[in-house]
Amino acid sequence: MDKIRVDERTALIVVDVQNDFCPGGALPVPEGDRVVPIINCYIDIFREAGAPIFFTRDWHPKDHISFKGYGGIWPPHCVQNTWGAAFHPALKVGEEDVVVSKGFERLKEAYSGFEGTDLDERLRRLCVERLLVGGLATDYCVKNTVLDGLKRGYRVFLLEDAVRGVDVKVGDSIRAVEEMVKSGAVKITLKDLL
Repeated sequence: MDKIRVDERTALIVVDVQNDFCPGGALPVPEGDRVVPIINCYIDIFREAGAPIFFTRDWHPKDHISFKGYGGIWPPHCVQNTWGAAFHPALKVGEEDVVVSKGFERLKEAYSGFEGTDLDERLRRLCVERLLVGGLATDYCVKNTVLDGLKRGYRVFLLEDAVRGVDVKVGDSIRAVEEMVKSGAVKITLKDLL
């Protein structure tokens, strides 16, 4: 595969790197915080190229349908305006970057950054053709964002060095990566960028 040159038609999608998904949070992804320094390297490359950066976040009401007390499978997490919903403090979120909130309607799940948001419209307005996707968690929100990006006709690259999975069942993350690749995503790491 040729090296990828980041340009204004390439967007970085950073998925749900929030306190609750990192060690010490309500729903920690094992080693979730380890993605932060790598994602920051991608952010630096995108900033230098003047390419767009989007940060998705779970932004749940306190009685969200995904929570155990309301019929879901997860403990309460990423409740709006709480510490747990904030981005990891070391993540380089800039004022010029776009934050996309999802899962803010009580009765709607939203694993994908495209689900119930204006992410697709924003990308189209910028004439973006390629998405580089990393973050948390490989087997849930990253997977669903990648698959939805592919369904919408984008070329999607999975940042293999900048994702971590929950692995509720052993092997979930491996299976998620296989599904993304089978659907058309390409696995890359920092060394694949020019």
